[in-house]
Amino acid sequence: MEFINKTLGDVFEDQVALYPDQDFVIYPDRDLRFTFRQFDERVNNLAKGLLAIGIKKGDHVGIWATNVPDWLTFLFATAKIGAVLVTVNTAYKTHELEYLMEQSDLTTLCLIDGFRDSDYVNMVYELVPELRTAERGKLESKKFPFLRNVIFIGQQKHRGMFNTQEILLLGSHVDDRELENAKKSLDCHDVINMQYTSGTTGFPKGVMLTHHNIVNNGLTIGNNQKLTHKDRLCLCVPLFHCFGLVLGMMAVVTRGMSVVVVEQFDPLLVLASVQKEKCTALYGVPTMFIAELNHPMFKMFDLSSLRTGIMAGSLCPIE
Repeated sequence: MEFINKTLGDVFEDQVALYPDQDFVIYPDRDLRFTFRQFDERVNNLAKGLLAIGIKKGDHVGIWATNVPDWLTFLFATAKIGAVLVTVNTAYKTHELEYLMEQSDLTTLCLIDGFRDSDYVNMVYELVPELRTAERGKLESKKFPFLRNVIFIGQQKHRGMFNTQEILLLGSHVDDRELENAKKSLDCHDVINMQYTSGTTGFPKGVMLTHHNIVNNGLTIGNNQKLTHKDRLCLCVPLFHCFGLVLGMMAVVTRGMSVVVVEQFDPLLVLASVQKEKCTALYGVPTMFIAELNHPMFKMFDLSSLRTGIMAGSLCPIE
């Protein structure tokens, strides 16, 4: 197998050139879809907006969110400017977030409003009380000396935080040459992603992954499934984990495929998404597949388009 020796941004732009009008990201439950070209335009605006608020190559940018549409926009935008995306587990409690923010030297945290019984916004205000009075982009935290920006992923306004719409608007006023200059400074062996894994002992460790690491892992995974640009992957596992991000999105982008994303796992939504979008591949952990197979409405769905996929995370029970 021949490795890809390009940055993630370059790999993505190659696919934009090949398949500009093909669907890239699809959220069937809200009838939201972006072609490769449309998504690239949004990514470029966000990337320029991140540059405008002072984020630069090597800065650590945390993302604490379920599989919301702009999770992927931040993934590719940070890749294009050389920032390191630090993926945060959606189940983290305040003390776990505190550990990650300190240990990873976050300069920016991007977050949604919350997940299940966790209120992310209030948890961050609890950890960073200076945020309530600080000028946006000029945060000075005693506990987190590297932290300068907090970005809310959505349209709501929160004290001390930018929101996605404001970053996109800032980006629309930045000259394209600034982004081009940032991209020219990158190398495929630069670190692009930090994933936290508990390993076998102690606190989670931040694992440093390069463009070359994750792109070629995705390429290999795609080879094993014989994926092509005509495939459509239904992705219902979390993007913050290597299953969703590397085995999922990197397989998609190295093939120029379409990805059908489920924001939070629901067996009925997965079955409906596969049928509606004629998905050819499906990912999940054993409990997800079991929930789908055992759903009382399972036999009502046409899943004949499926031909491959991945089951991971744990051993599959024989039954």
